[in-house]
Amino acid sequence: MRSPKARRSRVAASACVLAATAFIPAAPVLVPTAGAFPVLAQGCVAGFDCDFGNRISSVDNYLRTRPGVTGYVVRDRVSGGIYRNDNADTMFWTASTIKLAIAEDLLNRARIGAITLDPGDRGLMESMLATSNDNAADILWNKFAGLDRMSYNNAFRANGMTGLVPLPPVTAIEQVKLFPDWGFQQCTPADLDRLMDNVLTKMHPDDRAYLVDRMRKVDTNQHWGVWGAGAAMQPGLKNGWSDEQGGWVVNSVGFAGPNERYTLAIMTEQGVGGGYADGSETTTHVAQLLFSGR
Repeated sequence: MRSPKARRSRVAASACVLAATAFIPAAPVLVPTAGAFPVLAQGCVAGFDCDFGNRISSVDNYLRTRPGVTGYVVRDRVSGGIYRNDNADTMFWTASTIKLAIAEDLLNRARIGAITLDPGDRGLMESMLATSNDNAADILWNKFAGLDRMSYNNAFRANGMTGLVPLPPVTAIEQVKLFPDWGFQQCTPADLDRLMDNVLTKMHPDDRAYLVDRMRKVDTNQHWGVWGAGAAMQPGLKNGWSDEQGGWVVNSVGFAGPNERYTLAIMTEQGVGGGYADGSETTTHVAQLLFSGR
């Protein structure tokens, strides 16, 4: 959900990146993978059927009419097709999409006995996923981040988010928060794509089923973004949104289709004058164009 911790100027954000390197090794350089399929003639896209290729072309045309910058990655887990648009490796503020990564890590650590999640912890995780509750995320982060506060971030990279970078707070008010903090993270749509795939393919089946169920039962304040796939596609998601001085960041990551066949990671930065409504409309319509009626 909207997090006041993410409010900052572009200049401050650039300074954060430089400061962060003093605390944590630089993230690996992302190189396009073999799964980044090209658009072929007649709207077909390698790795997808031609109907889906036409849908991808429609999305790219639509995004040219929308404000701000949008990056997305769509994946067909049956055919193996992966399409990444030109901004798939662009860094965006994660906003609350990072809460999906937090939940995955907590469940993974609890599964192997590294931590114990009591009923209160599980209730906080439910709230964090269902309504994007920031206070719940704060409590879980501070309780399980470890002495060096790197337990989560190390797990995020291990779980596919290899490009994610934690940034230290910059204002006097923000600096009361210890570094790193969940509210000061940047990643790419490609990172969110790998995170979603990791949840669906590598988690213990019981934990995977729990997260899939929770993502399908989010509160109505989350009914946008990947939710645009439509009820028939049984979507599930984790959304994130925050307003910066330069405009809104509005993101969505999730799945749609039988057995979670398709996944979508989409991140937008609306720029000066852009709003939450613009970002939520963009992310929702992209999901609708890609998945509705499939």
